[in-house]
Amino acid sequence: MFKDLYGANQNISERVNPQPNDRIVHVWGKVLKLKGISVIYQPEDRGICEELFSLPRWRAGEGLSVDELVVMVGKYFSGAPYVANTIEAEGKEALVINLRQFDCFTFVENCVVLAQLIEAGESTFEAFVAHMKRIRYRRGLLKGYSSRLHYFSDWVHDNEKKDVVKDITGKIGGKPFLKEVHFMTRHSENYPALKVNASYREMLAVEKRLSGQSRHVILKAGFEQVEGRIGDGNLIGITTDIEGLDVTHVGFAVWVKNHVHLLHASEKEKKVVVSKNTLNDYLLGKENMSGILIGQVQSIPKDSWEAFV
Repeated sequence: MFKDLYGANQNISERVNPQPNDRIVHVWGKVLKLKGISVIYQPEDRGICEELFSLPRWRAGEGLSVDELVVMVGKYFSGAPYVANTIEAEGKEALVINLRQFDCFTFVENCVVLAQLIEAGESTFEAFVAHMKRIRYRRGLLKGYSSRLHYFSDWVHDNEKKDVVKDITGKIGGKPFLKEVHFMTRHSENYPALKVNASYREMLAVEKRLSGQSRHVILKAGFEQVEGRIGDGNLIGITTDIEGLDVTHVGFAVWVKNHVHLLHASEKEKKVVVSKNTLNDYLLGKENMSGILIGQVQSIPKDSWEAFV
């Protein structure tokens, strides 16, 4: 069961080396602008990360697959509060770490990073920060707001190139699908960072590229035919009929009795939960949900960590 960790009460800055010139900074409600890349977190985040890594269940469970670890880590955070926009900060784009509260996307990111680190035996906060940067930004490079992988289909596509996840939607029965993506630029008033002309133009280019990419989707009407091919710990991206948007919600598949449910940070429940309803019923109950994308979290070879830690 997730719990908040408190205790550290001082602000400190320290030098680490996820990438040259990166810094990790303790801050209390503000962005500290330092040379290189700012990494913003609170002392509780380091505490939660280190406590999770130290749990005996990982040592006792050597040999667990990364899929099993994803589910175990996700359930560790059961009850953690749902909060929107947990990684937004004013000013220049910075890598924000928040293990105290999640939206659906950051819940997925954190669980993937933690599970892969546990499997690889890289159980330090510095490795966590380095790997989070790697999966959150295009090609692992933080180069402003538009370098963040805001659209889930873009996140999957980019992280497939980095061998972090694999899109298996087509393999288990998904059909090719094209959709014009433009939600962020058409609603730029909701994204303060897009008020900067350069960021807006860069996001337009991202959306144009995404609009030309064919992806696979399993329509919700056909979900029952493929349900048995979905595994515990598979990534689930729920596609939407909302104009200009690819995916509206994300989580992990978990089997409960004979059906797939969703382990997710729920806006409705205001916390991390396993859905009461099956994933099929969940999809059928939401008019604007059209289907699903499915990803499989990959194991990271230990020798590859030298490239970014």
